[in-house]
Amino acid sequence: MSVLSVRNLKVTIPTHGEPLHAVRGVDIEVGAGETLGIVGESGCGKSVTSMAIMRLLPGRISVTADEMRLGDTDLAAMSERQMADIRGDRMAMIFQEPMTALNPVLTIGRQMSETWMRHRRGSKREALEAATDLLDRVGIPHPRERLGVYPHQLSGGLRQRVMIAMALLCDPQLIIADEPTTALDVTVQAQILDLLASLQQERGLAMIFISHDIGVVARIAGRVQVMYGGRTVDGGPVGELLGHPKHPYTRALLSSVPRRGMRWGRDTLGSVRWSEDAPEASS
Repeated sequence: MSVLSVRNLKVTIPTHGEPLHAVRGVDIEVGAGETLGIVGESGCGKSVTSMAIMRLLPGRISVTADEMRLGDTDLAAMSERQMADIRGDRMAMIFQEPMTALNPVLTIGRQMSETWMRHRRGSKREALEAATDLLDRVGIPHPRERLGVYPHQLSGGLRQRVMIAMALLCDPQLIIADEPTTALDVTVQAQILDLLASLQQERGLAMIFISHDIGVVARIAGRVQVMYGGRTVDGGPVGELLGHPKHPYTRALLSSVPRRGMRWGRDTLGSVRWSEDAPEASS
């Protein structure tokens, strides 16, 4: 049985003129222990899709779907109070920029314990113990001491690990990771990807991993959906998609990934030319 099943998702944003159809007929299916990658350029509808699933979009924005289910739960039929019980518990989100997602005036321990107490109804002591265990699990040194610090006192990589720990705190069925490595350097990015893959396998989570970087998605996902202009234009198992892309936009994305020895020609997307024997750049 699928953990998440979405059929014909549409998101329409009102404007002063014609309404903006940000997402148009997107289908998503992800099972336990599976990672689905969603890739596409900025503005293609990736993050709006994830926010619609989490029911985090403003009320003036129209969200419709033929089906939007988390297991046996009809998400579209949930009231806001019922969704508040589900978010952070059965489904959770790792946001792109932890510095804006975390509350700057509350300590890490306060923010994590509030989440745990909201959904598990336990004591503050139990909440802090659970938070300490998760911070340790995601590789944060001296986790008990970190409970007393504020987000700005941590590096970008540590803040992202805190976000991952918060998302996993109540052992959700589904994790949506919205470009969680974009603001990180390549070394920390690799560590975060390895951590997510390890935790996903260990806990049997269903995960949706969103990125504009098809190389990053290919590293962590088993299946990939390519979005363009609010629609899904290509998709399939990651090896098949990379080896035999069907849509011109997918081929353009792949051709725009920098490769060692590239020599750039025309700057039109999809028209990149390179020579395998081009001289290496001097260091």
